[in-house]
Amino acid sequence: MYKPIVAVVGRPNVGKSTFFNKICGKRISIVDDTPGVTRDRIYADADWSGHNFVLIDTGGIDSTSDDKFQNDIRRQAKFAIDEADVIVFMVDGRVGVTANDEEVAAILHRSKKPIVLVVNKLDKFEVENTYDFYSLGLGQPYPLSVMQSKGIGDILDAIVSNFKEEIDQAESKYCKVALVGRPNVGKSSLVNKLLGKDRVVVSEIEGTTRDSVLVPFKYNKKDYALVDTAGLRRQRSVEKVSVEGYSVLRTMSAIDEADIVLIVVDGSEDKLSEQDVRIAGYVHEAGKPSVIVVNKWDIKSKAKENFERQLEQDLSFMSYFQTIYVSALTGQSVGQIMQLAEEVYQNSSRRITTGLLNNILHDAILNFEPPSKGTIKTKIKYITQTSVCPPTFVLFVNDAKLINFSYRRYLENRFRERLELRGTPIKFIIKGKGDE
Repeated sequence: MYKPIVAVVGRPNVGKSTFFNKICGKRISIVDDTPGVTRDRIYADADWSGHNFVLIDTGGIDSTSDDKFQNDIRRQAKFAIDEADVIVFMVDGRVGVTANDEEVAAILHRSKKPIVLVVNKLDKFEVENTYDFYSLGLGQPYPLSVMQSKGIGDILDAIVSNFKEEIDQAESKYCKVALVGRPNVGKSSLVNKLLGKDRVVVSEIEGTTRDSVLVPFKYNKKDYALVDTAGLRRQRSVEKVSVEGYSVLRTMSAIDEADIVLIVVDGSEDKLSEQDVRIAGYVHEAGKPSVIVVNKWDIKSKAKENFERQLEQDLSFMSYFQTIYVSALTGQSVGQIMQLAEEVYQNSSRRITTGLLNNILHDAILNFEPPSKGTIKTKIKYITQTSVCPPTFVLFVNDAKLINFSYRRYLENRFRERLELRGTPIKFIIKGKGDE
């Protein structure tokens, strides 16, 4: 499901980062670790009243500053505004309306996006100090004392009230396949090959994400839709800024709404880039079945075994990965991509009987006893599956703290080996006595 994007903007020192941390519980991730970028735009997941969304913090916009990074800060803030579904514009209630506030307001007027105007630093909640900000022409100013957490609930209510429900019911019949990866790894060419003469394109439907397009097609008499991120790079985004950094939120949205993810990497290079690994990591954390599509395998001769060993090193956190080596240029093995995609999706959708699960668990315990602490022995009672996509198993024990990371990994490997759950993450939940 697509998560709406909320950007927090304003001039420096109005409390944007503190507000960001309050909303996200300080679970902050960096979009791009390029110097001069991470300081300017960071994101984190947030939720309110059943609505999940992505919150972006931006650098302060200050036209009077002689900071050499100010041009980059302004550019990154404008990119965040362009990406956002809703914008939080934060100002300082103790200072009043400034020239910088008016400059930012002018940018926001041109964006045509829903704006939530927030007047911060009202520690005594002096609502009368918000009145001057009506002059910015951005609607009702919301009072806030972020340090005392006063007014946050009303602001969050205002934010989520602007979220649009854009889910088309016709989309529900499609199994969504997202092609993700760095620019210039051949995603567009693969899309064209996958939708070639052996495929029937029904139509183009506006997707749940702004600007993304679902391209329906049939494979093996089943309805699929490509979530095409290949054509979503805007020309202005490649000027003097990191293309990878700008594309992250689009890639994340495509992954979140996909049922299957094809991670496209460049086979002409000797190993994966940091961005490749970062994208694969997000797919893993999102619990999506995936296929590593090594494109451009025709460009130079190399030993597949050597590249596979490098993949195992780079992607050690997702040892279950499945790989296919293709050439979008020549068509080599492209026809087998969907066959492998179907396989990993079926693995992710599997339900295993409780009887079989407990047989595997019994054998695993006989082979390697669970850890104990002093005189306290771990007693594993039973295991059951609670959900699919990814397969999720709950293990009931006498004390959950006794199951350490190593033994959890051992169990995961044994279950994956016996059940042949290739291409999909699996999730283990350990519950001890008294845990809900």
